[in-house]
Amino acid sequence: MAKTICKIFGAVLLLVGIVGFFMHNLLGLHLTMIHNVVHILTGLVALYFGVSGSDSSARTFSQAFGAIYALLGIVGLFQPGIIATVIQFHEAGDTMFMDNIVHLLVGAVFLLVGFIRAPQPAST
Repeated sequence: MAKTICKIFGAVLLLVGIVGFFMHNLLGLHLTMIHNVVHILTGLVALYFGVSGSDSSARTFSQAFGAIYALLGIVGLFQPGIIATVIQFHEAGDTMFMDNIVHLLVGAVFLLVGFIRAPQPAST
């Protein structure tokens, strides 16, 4: 399951990163140049693990990536100025709420698939 999520979310992150260069407020998100570059790079890495990685490496990537995105979402909710500075968005505050929720959701999905193992057949 981790490989599938890496493929899906990798493609979405790559697409959001590319589209973000042309639509800076895509779906209410604040997509700055650095934000788009990060989405493109993380999308490519996720795609790599989804396509070429083993199940184990995709799960490990999902755990690490999920933790980073969840932390990013949590910090953004409580200290939006820090995240706004990192992505070079100059209007921090409540306007970044949706960005933080998306980061939390992406982090939660990756953490979930990173820690769930495929059912093992019963031994006889």
